[in-house]
Amino acid sequence: MNSVLKQLLAAATVAFAAIGAGAQPVEVEGVKLDPTAQVGGAALVLNGAGVRTRAIFKVYVGGLYVPQKSNSAAALLSQKGPRRLVLTMLRNVDADSFAGPLNDGLKNNHSEAQLAGFKAQIDAMNAALKAVNEAKKGDVLHFEYLPDSGTRITVNGQPKGAPIPGEDFYAAMLRIWLGDKPADGDLKKGLLGG
Repeated sequence: MNSVLKQLLAAATVAFAAIGAGAQPVEVEGVKLDPTAQVGGAALVLNGAGVRTRAIFKVYVGGLYVPQKSNSAAALLSQKGPRRLVLTMLRNVDADSFAGPLNDGLKNNHSEAQLAGFKAQIDAMNAALKAVNEAKKGDVLHFEYLPDSGTRITVNGQPKGAPIPGEDFYAAMLRIWLGDKPADGDLKKGLLGG
């Protein structure tokens, strides 16, 4: 009986150590991402993280926080409720150079009709990004979805523009990184937890 108790205690110790290890921050390119985040009063978990590369340059580290982890892009795109995509800049990028690829990502993953339906939201996103002027190395951008107000874009905790309405628009934005034609295939794998 005593050896059984010791085995159970040993198994419990290993299980708690594994849980504790899973709760450690993830580090990508020197950027630490917490294993959880609070958005709109909801507890979210880090689904995955990776690096956005253009040509040979590392542009930013991206991390995706969701209510429930998944390695399926379709499952992540269909999740409801608060979510957050966090981008930590690895270099300085002016607003046009930042917004251009995001707009390309929307065009690459949506039909003309879908884009026309999102025109007002895309215009609001572009206006918010222009208000940033330049994303500097070390800046942290959040693209968050809050059910009561919409998509909120912040830079270092400061809101840029008004929230953009529509949960469908947030899913459309996520397709920039998780769609069939992602901005960066390796970053998509990272965000999917790969």
